Amino acid sequence: MTTKANITALTDEELMTRYQKGDTSAFEALLDRYHRPIYNLILRMIGQRELAEDLLQDTFIRVINGAASFTQQARFKTWLYTIARNISIDAMRKRKYRRARSLDEPMNGEEGRTMVETIGSDEPTSDRRVDDQRFKGRLEEALAALSDEQREVFVMRQFDGLAFKEIAEVVGTSENTIKSRMRYALENLRAALKDFYP
Repeated sequence: MTTKANITALTDEELMTRYQKGDTSAFEALLDRYHRPIYNLILRMIGQRELAEDLLQDTFIRVINGAASFTQQARFKTWLYTIARNISIDAMRKRKYRRARSLDEPMNGEEGRTMVETIGSDEPTSDRRVDDQRFKGRLEEALAALSDEQREVFVMRQFDGLAFKEIAEVVGTSENTIKSRMRYALENLRAALKDFYP
């Protein structure tokens, strides 16, 4: 008999193999592991909570429906992020949404600090609060102004912590292209936020 502790110690790929054999607790462990990170990715791409929740469900439904096609040669994390990315892109095309990162959402999962908390100090003065609000507004504008490709790479790298190689696998392009997109994203953000840096 497999206990919850044993299940959570398994790798993603081992859990997926168990799920393919009918072990629903393995799928529940994957859902527990990836629910928050995938939701945050979708929310940052879409910028609307309710739609992000719907697309999160669509992502895991697609995992269920595609479980038989998953092979051990693939990394589950990359496969899952690719599904979430494609669903988000489809939704943006259909509804003409621009990706916007919610600055009030945790940067690194459920327990991470928000962008606003990261920017702010422990005892902000009223001048500091005004500056923080101006920075927050300018940052939102700067992120929205990035090309879809640059924003996508920036979000996956900075907020989800994916390696360039993983992003390249998710996006389906070379690692050098991903690095180039990240460089352009950083240059564009730096230029847009130049008033906030000495």
